[in-house]
Amino acid sequence: MKPLICSCALILMIIINTGICHSATMVQTPASEISQEVVTRLSPEITQAMENKALRLGAPIFMRIFKESDELEIWVLQGSGFVLFKTYRICDYSGDLGPKEKEGDKQSPEGFYRVGPAQLNPWSRFHLAFNLGYPNEYDRLNGRTGNALMVHGRCSSVGCFAMTDYRMEEIYTIADAALANGQESFAVHIFPFRMTAENMRRHQDHQDGRWQRYWRNLKEGYDLFKRTAIPPEVAVDRDRYLFKATTIELARQP
Repeated sequence: MKPLICSCALILMIIINTGICHSATMVQTPASEISQEVVTRLSPEITQAMENKALRLGAPIFMRIFKESDELEIWVLQGSGFVLFKTYRICDYSGDLGPKEKEGDKQSPEGFYRVGPAQLNPWSRFHLAFNLGYPNEYDRLNGRTGNALMVHGRCSSVGCFAMTDYRMEEIYTIADAALANGQESFAVHIFPFRMTAENMRRHQDHQDGRWQRYWRNLKEGYDLFKRTAIPPEVAVDRDRYLFKATTIELARQP
């Protein structure tokens, strides 16, 4: 029976590490009068929109942000992979292509982040928001500073991604549902642009090629998701992100 015990332990470890575990236990997420009204009002509409694509509100999610094209994508778990539900136009973000480096540089971040229930902010002065978790481990190891970088409502930003109130209401409702239904945290991958070979060539001289090495590293994570339709496991080794493919078969919906 030892191989079976080891196999079960490995499965449990991967489920925890990927952050896409989905349980039948409801989680208490932060709530305000505004967020409760929004979630109550929009849940039926979003449920129907997801059902039209054979998706389910409350299933695990994954987000990608692309600065150059002003896009935020929400992907939803369906069977053995994630399926694109909707792409939202970013109303405003500050700074240029390239990651945030220090407090006050007015740059929006690039990299690999995770959002858990405690990062939801239903009391935000920008209507509704969630904290991206900047600086992450990579940022801290490389001396990057700053805090409270959000995806939020309204249409003005200093280092954040402003979505307008009505778009943020839908994004927030989907995020709240996934976390409330047991997803421990969801990944948010932020890129300067779609990491195609053509775009990499087009931007190779941006800021005298300063970010080419960093962007090639980001592209590894981008490409792995493209191949598997599953957000990769992300680790950090000093000045590099490390990526490992995982399997959604270990995190089935109840």
